[in-house]
Amino acid sequence: MTKLVDISGLNIRFTGERTVYAVNDLSLSLGDGEVLGLLGESGSGKSVTLRALMRLLPKKRTQITGKVNVMGRDVLAMNDEELSSFRGQTVSMIFQEPALALDPVYTIGAQIAESVVRHEGKSQAEGRARALEMLEVVRIPSAKRRLDAYPHEMSGGMRQRAMIALALACRPKILLADEPTTALDATVQIQILLLLRELQREFGMSVIFVTHDIGVAIEICDRVAVMYAGQIVEQGTLRDIVRSPVHPYARGLLASTIHGAKRGQRLETIPGTPPSLAEKPNSCSFAPRCKLVEPRCLEQLPPNVEVGPGRAARCVLAEPVAALSGT
Repeated sequence: MTKLVDISGLNIRFTGERTVYAVNDLSLSLGDGEVLGLLGESGSGKSVTLRALMRLLPKKRTQITGKVNVMGRDVLAMNDEELSSFRGQTVSMIFQEPALALDPVYTIGAQIAESVVRHEGKSQAEGRARALEMLEVVRIPSAKRRLDAYPHEMSGGMRQRAMIALALACRPKILLADEPTTALDATVQIQILLLLRELQREFGMSVIFVTHDIGVAIEICDRVAVMYAGQIVEQGTLRDIVRSPVHPYARGLLASTIHGAKRGQRLETIPGTPPSLAEKPNSCSFAPRCKLVEPRCLEQLPPNVEVGPGRAARCVLAEPVAALSGT
């Protein structure tokens, strides 16, 4: 499978009043037409990783090292002009709260049209026509009338549909979705998920979908990378991760959700709290909360072990694929 996104050894550190090691030695890839889920609790580095892909992190307070290649281009080496073209045409992003992402003083139609005019050099009339087309694509009722609506005049679900229309207006090859359904009620949430999956197939896009909800990942993702304390601790196909998680954190995360749980069954909890990110980890970050912790877990960083085809786990207890096959 062709890699559209190839991230290797990514480290992100925020400086200022205090230092935060937000992402540490992260490597992942995204294939053509694939939907990859970044799964983990708040503060695990999921959203920061997406923003690094778009170069949206504050320059003065952010130190980034590693390799971030998108469709063969080095994102970290792009100048402002290249970034302007890259955002919207190659990669676009849907944010968690559209009320904050959409400009409150411009109509929905004007915002979509402006994006098309800027990125594709179209006329205002052509931009407005594209805006109407996109509002119809995302199934906003009375699309022509909604062109002249302001964000505050729309419901949360309609605003999120408008945000999707804006993100897809220039037909990007890659879509980044940062928990786009978190602020929506359950009924609207499933509608948005089904819409995104349908549009992903129709437009032939690759998608990175950030979520803390395994149920959401099951609805839309092909492959999953589980993040904890700025690191990917396990990644593989959705089927493999859900059916047989290897890393203790991935197991705990799945056991603590209602998805697949039997009626009346008590859900498990993960004891303790996530670690401070004030220092770069030099041992397993999950060890203080892990039921299977061993002395060696506290001595060094766990290796990233290949436990199957296209599957890896960062744990000293993970069995390498060669050992599993008996070779």
